[in-house]
Amino acid sequence: MKNFSRRSFLKTTSVVTTGAVFIPNMIGCSPSQKINIAVIGVGGRGKANWSECMNENVVALCDVDENRAAEGFSTFPNAKRYNDFRKMFDEMASEIDAVLVSTPDHMHFAAAMAAMQLGKHVYVEKPLAHNVWQLRTLKKAAHEYNVITQMGNQGHATDGIRRVKEWVDAGITGDVTEILAWFNGPEFGEDKYFNKPSQFPPLEEPIPEGLHWDLWIGGAEKRPYNHVYAPKTWRGFYDFGNGELGDWACHTLDAPFWSLNLGMPTATEAIFNSGAPQGFLPDKSIIKFEFPARGSKPPVTLTWYEGGLKPEIRPEWNLSELPDSGMFMLGKKQNIMTGGRPNNAQLMMSKDEWEDWKTNKMPEPTIPRIDGGPQKEFLDAIKGNGPMPGSNFDYAPDLTEMALIGVLAQRFNTRIEYDAENMKVTNHPELDVYIKEPVRSGWEYGEDLW
Repeated sequence: MKNFSRRSFLKTTSVVTTGAVFIPNMIGCSPSQKINIAVIGVGGRGKANWSECMNENVVALCDVDENRAAEGFSTFPNAKRYNDFRKMFDEMASEIDAVLVSTPDHMHFAAAMAAMQLGKHVYVEKPLAHNVWQLRTLKKAAHEYNVITQMGNQGHATDGIRRVKEWVDAGITGDVTEILAWFNGPEFGEDKYFNKPSQFPPLEEPIPEGLHWDLWIGGAEKRPYNHVYAPKTWRGFYDFGNGELGDWACHTLDAPFWSLNLGMPTATEAIFNSGAPQGFLPDKSIIKFEFPARGSKPPVTLTWYEGGLKPEIRPEWNLSELPDSGMFMLGKKQNIMTGGRPNNAQLMMSKDEWEDWKTNKMPEPTIPRIDGGPQKEFLDAIKGNGPMPGSNFDYAPDLTEMALIGVLAQRFNTRIEYDAENMKVTNHPELDVYIKEPVRSGWEYGEDLW
């Protein structure tokens, strides 16, 4: 009866916080009121997430790679262990309140949907899902199942991104008509962000002990194991990840997307592509996004550079060099600059001017600040100690969809003309299959919501 009462309270709390109502101190911190958490994807980003939940009850751990999960298993010796989250939910649904999903991108959707269908609150690593249909379905599911949701793009919880929006709202930038963004991830190689195989398709290799390869593939097309996929260099393969753009746009483009209310691009285009085997990302690329006018706000062009490419420095910027990763919002009155994440936003002016502006001209905050990171924001919302997280499933699917339309242009080195209302590629209808990708039997979720 005690567990039922606590779960009922958490469900009731979710109804209140969905409307972004702030209810301070509704729950205390006594052990009986802790949240029961299940973790899907225990190593890598999983550790970064569960390590922020140490004051809660981690009751279940699920990972297809027992070696990567070993530290989590030893940290929570009393948590039940699984390799298949479907089995975990079959056996433990009544004991779980919230779920952290930190799998490779192609499995975010299935894991999140399986949890949401059971009424569990979900925190999902970025990018939120692997294709547009999945994103739209997660948005529907959040309302259908009335749960607290959060995508793990940490920058959306920072002071920096709030400053950007406050500056834009206050008219400090004037109309922004151009955005430039660039990202230079770690180099290709065995221990880097991507690992390019010596041939395509990659040769079959023995499956390492402790890796449940068929479960790792999940809903994607089955293929033989090769170390270039797992454990951590899968992002370069479009079947599993969405490259640098799909991953980092959720950080680097978060501030302009939110502050300018960009919405969906009407077109994206591969301006430059260094070439790559089918199904693998290019070493270098430049992608252009075209956004229409939004009410009184003018159209915006956004250019994304990756693989070490950067925009040319303009004289009016007063910069001698650009950092490895960053973003400019170019306005009629002022320009804004951030790094790869929006944490340290500033106006593009001389050091002395910037220091004077911060001291004497900085507008007063109008957007509530977050005390802690996105994981705490998520947990506080569940407990009724704060509003729905900012990167919830009303916001995060749109941000990710915008990025994935750019990824589609990059993947096929073409121009994509996009009908967002109908989720259609109007000039290349043959690419609509990537808006809603096929799924292997046993991994279908969300069809009943359409």
